[in-house]
Amino acid sequence: MIQTFAFYLFAVLLVASAVMVIMARNPVHSVLWLILAFFNAAGLMVLVGAEFIAMLLVIVYVGAVAVLFLFVVMMLDIDFAELRAGFISNFPLGIAIALVLLAELVLGIGAYRVGVLDLGAASGNAAPLLDRSNVENLGAVLYRDYLFLFEAAGIVLLVAMVGAIVLTHRQRPDGARGQQDIGKQVRRNPDEATVMKQPKIGEGVEL
Repeated sequence: MIQTFAFYLFAVLLVASAVMVIMARNPVHSVLWLILAFFNAAGLMVLVGAEFIAMLLVIVYVGAVAVLFLFVVMMLDIDFAELRAGFISNFPLGIAIALVLLAELVLGIGAYRVGVLDLGAASGNAAPLLDRSNVENLGAVLYRDYLFLFEAAGIVLLVAMVGAIVLTHRQRPDGARGQQDIGKQVRRNPDEATVMKQPKIGEGVEL
């Protein structure tokens, strides 16, 4: 009984928050509704026994992606009038794309029910670890059967991170503010790193 009530509670809140993500006028409110949707989706994952996916939703999506979206939206100087004008001008194109996606979904579901599509099934080669949690079974499969692909994905992400740093790094002229001199920082005298100032009342500090 409690599981059924929890399922309908999480499901209703998830659908309602997802609708509010696209209906909210303020982008900051949209991101907050998105965070609520992630939390409710994590609750549904816990109910079906997929606690690892629920943990990923909370830690990765809520703790990193959604918060990053929130910071970006809050730091941007958004003109809401221009945003609404752009929404109205692109409304016909959005409706056309939505209809195309709906047609693809209907076509795919129809083909699956007719029997044209054959979804993959578990082969049973990766035997689960008995009396172990889903996280332990997932880790065993990931680091045993797909270790090479996992390491390759890590290398791709590392290269992407290095590429982003290289693209955003700008050479500044010597002496420019913000340019670090690592050698100078290493050679500095610790005794001269900090200087005690005792300014008088009403006077500032000479830098």
